[in-house]
Amino acid sequence: MSDPARPDAPPRAAQRPGWLGLRALAPRGLLGRTLLIVLIPLVILQAVALRIFYGSHLDVISRRLAAGLAGDVGMVAELITRLPAAEERAWIFREASWRLDLGFAFEPGGRLLQQGPRPASLPLLPLEEDLAEALAERVRLPVDADWTADPRRIFIRVQLPDGVLHVEANRKRLFTGTLYLFVIWLVGSSILLFALAALFLKNQVRAIRRLATAAEEFGMGRDAGPIKPEGAAEVRQAAAAFNRMRANIRRFVQQRTEMLAGISHDLRTPLTRLRLGLAMLPQDAAEDAAEMTRDVEEMERMIAAYLAFARGERQEVARPEDLSALVRDVAARSGAGGAVTVEAPAELRLPLRPDAFRRCLGNLLDNARRHAGRIAVVVRGPDAAHPGFAEVTVDDDGPGIAPEAREEAFRPFASSRSGGTGLGLAIARDIARAHGGDILLEDSPLGGLRARVLLPA
Repeated sequence: MSDPARPDAPPRAAQRPGWLGLRALAPRGLLGRTLLIVLIPLVILQAVALRIFYGSHLDVISRRLAAGLAGDVGMVAELITRLPAAEERAWIFREASWRLDLGFAFEPGGRLLQQGPRPASLPLLPLEEDLAEALAERVRLPVDADWTADPRRIFIRVQLPDGVLHVEANRKRLFTGTLYLFVIWLVGSSILLFALAALFLKNQVRAIRRLATAAEEFGMGRDAGPIKPEGAAEVRQAAAAFNRMRANIRRFVQQRTEMLAGISHDLRTPLTRLRLGLAMLPQDAAEDAAEMTRDVEEMERMIAAYLAFARGERQEVARPEDLSALVRDVAARSGAGGAVTVEAPAELRLPLRPDAFRRCLGNLLDNARRHAGRIAVVVRGPDAAHPGFAEVTVDDDGPGIAPEAREEAFRPFASSRSGGTGLGLAIARDIARAHGGDILLEDSPLGGLRARVLLPA
């Protein structure tokens, strides 16, 4: 047995080809799947009821009505055969028309033409077959029934020894109105039940969608406030749990921010004293003081980077910004001089936290400048490869990162030994994901590393 967790294991769709078609037909949304759960038993139930109706009630009624009409036709045919006189035949036709509600005519010397199979006028009902069987059983003479000449009547022709007997019967004698009532009841009740189920489930799914939207917005740092619990009891319970979780997270972030502000003040105070002490050292120790001052500045820079990473960038509110102008401004301020080339559309407006994204792109440019001499930045709008996402690519001609080590490079302090704090990529990805996007590392056409920033458009 193959292990599905192994890379060489065949996909589940290949192992179970029969389920692939069913999954492709099944709706993906909760509303569609729930309605399907309601609809399938409803259709099966109505189909069973319709089958029982056709198999028992309608079949019995149809046979009895057909037998009655065939019996009347057979009785008249037998009477005019036994009483061939014109006066008696006229009396038989007159009495039969009045008592049996049938129309009669006699064609002396006529012959019944052999009729080929006619198309069924009522393909879903057994009326024609039942009448043909009843006529064959009750009349016992060559007979033909025409259902297509008139939509309201049936024309029956019986071959007698001296001519053809023509019988005109109303279709109501073979048709019961309960069929219409039953079909209307089946179809109407199905539509009514399905409409009520769709309306009820739509309201329940709307509450779930609002909860999902609120969770996604909160996860991206767009806090729209607590949501109103609505819908079924379980959905209300989930909404109340989300509101409690949101309040707890906000309280935790606020406490962490206040704590970090205190830590920042406590750490920078002794560093400031050290800087002042180094500035007051004698002139003969100026070289050592300058070296130690650089170390203090490096410590201050590292502390600022660590606090920025721990604090995050989620307090800023997203607003529509021109991504192209922002990228050009950050590239111009990056300190790389003319080594950075920017290719971007004239304008590309997205919902952004401008200060946070400046920090994200600035970290990527700093990393590229530290390891490369040539940097190219390209801004693109949504395309077929990334529908719904704009992208910013930062390419360099440096040594790059091995594919197996690229994910590790996003971990905090992973690259601190290379001259940085090891937080640049970690902060950049955190900011990109807070926007609802991500950062991917790939091979660059310049020969080094490509950082691809995806942002929802």
